[in-house]
Amino acid sequence: MQELVNDQPEAYQSSLVPEELPYDFQRHTEKQAEPLPPVMTAQTRLGLHLLAAALLAGVSGNMLLRATPWGVNIGIWVTIVAAAIITLVRQHQPQLLGRANWLVVPAIFFAGTFAWRDSITLNALSLLALLLIAMMVAMRARSGQLLVAGVSDYLQHFVTGVFISTFGPIFLIFSDIAWKELPRDGWSKKALEIGRGLAIAAPLLVIFGGLFVAADAVFENIIARTFNIDGFSVFTHVLLTALFAWLTAGFLRWTFVKSEIMNANATRPESLSLGIVETATVLSLLNFLFAAFVAVQFRYFFGGKVNIPNGRGFEYAEYARHGFFELVWVSVLVLPLLLGLHWLLRKDNPKHELIFRVLAGIKLALLSVIMLSAMQRMRLYQGECGLTELRVYTMAFMGWLGIVFLWFAATVLRGQRQRFAFGAIMTGLAMIAGLHLVNPDHLIVRVNLQRAKEGKAFDATYTASLSADSIPALAEGVGVGSVEAQKIIVDRLRFAAEQYQRTDWRSWNLARNQAVQAALKK
Repeated sequence: MQELVNDQPEAYQSSLVPEELPYDFQRHTEKQAEPLPPVMTAQTRLGLHLLAAALLAGVSGNMLLRATPWGVNIGIWVTIVAAAIITLVRQHQPQLLGRANWLVVPAIFFAGTFAWRDSITLNALSLLALLLIAMMVAMRARSGQLLVAGVSDYLQHFVTGVFISTFGPIFLIFSDIAWKELPRDGWSKKALEIGRGLAIAAPLLVIFGGLFVAADAVFENIIARTFNIDGFSVFTHVLLTALFAWLTAGFLRWTFVKSEIMNANATRPESLSLGIVETATVLSLLNFLFAAFVAVQFRYFFGGKVNIPNGRGFEYAEYARHGFFELVWVSVLVLPLLLGLHWLLRKDNPKHELIFRVLAGIKLALLSVIMLSAMQRMRLYQGECGLTELRVYTMAFMGWLGIVFLWFAATVLRGQRQRFAFGAIMTGLAMIAGLHLVNPDHLIVRVNLQRAKEGKAFDATYTASLSADSIPALAEGVGVGSVEAQKIIVDRLRFAAEQYQRTDWRSWNLARNQAVQAALKK
């Protein structure tokens, strides 16, 4: 074939084999060899979205929550965070819609209570409710279980949540997000180049600017007027933004990232178990102790003053107060005791479960008598000394404990232990909501003022120390009690009118607004 080509004319040979190819194969090969742009994985995309949501929560938290006392700002911030979570769910885990979105309603309610009530105790309970709801949101996202999660599951998720919320942002930034997957062209490349330029220029500007300021007083004055920056204010802004962003990033990682730092395993180790003999021995002896206490004290529990030695005045009140709080501790300790014994009991024989249920039922029956006696003591104590926050909240707590023990009997003792924790938490949230409706500080002032009108002892100093929730009721008490008590009430109203008027819009609160109006009328 080559010989045939050589025999052709020179012009024909040059047309077959050109000396210079019209197409640049070398350039084409170089283009083909260029690496493909990195592909962003779903994990990196999720991490970037979590980081963006955390930064939004940090900036908004600094702008809103730095104004104290908290009021409407809490509700706005929680709504922003809830909207961010719903957006993340729609983008990354749409299967969660319809499972946990109902938790948004109690979250916004308890956040809104900061703009409703002024009591520090009520606000602390609302904050506790928000933390419990956040834990339930994370549990639903990670395990898909709330209603049938056991107590140990809740406890282990709580421990896991504290750990991940504290250290999760570190894993989010340095592990979950693969920064090398981010594109290096377009705006991202320019931003990286600008960032490097600013990092290099910043120390140079500080050095040369400092020398120029030191060299000329006029230049120093110009710089001082131009950059009139409050260093402490800048520090607090940066600190609060970082704090809220950090905590939100930890919570979001706990909720959305499935890699486990700690595995929540509610299964009891085989080595940690008790037989029915040990369990029955413990419960039987405690039942005997409880029965003996009830038998000896039964007359004093429900007989009133006449059955109490020296039952007159504050001697009797001290007796009732002292006994009440001890009995509250008895009631509190019984619940973890029964839960722990039931968890440790080996479930290999149905008869053993039956024996436990009988003994635990006796324990609950005896405990119900003790709880009723404790509440009776507190009722008589309040009749002698009036109401205080401690007495009201402790009574509410005892009422919640009674409901929890009934729920314990309806679930744990009927072989449905996994439903106990959810019901106990939900009744607790209901109890906190009920306290907001009752308005304890207003109730305390109203009851104590009524006692004063009846000529009974009235602690005006304590009554006047309550929150703005009590001011409308306190305003009705002008002219009640001794001259000194009336002066204390008037001074408190005057102080409330001045104190609660000077507030930022972010701290607006209905109770404080009503307090100002009630105080100004007097």
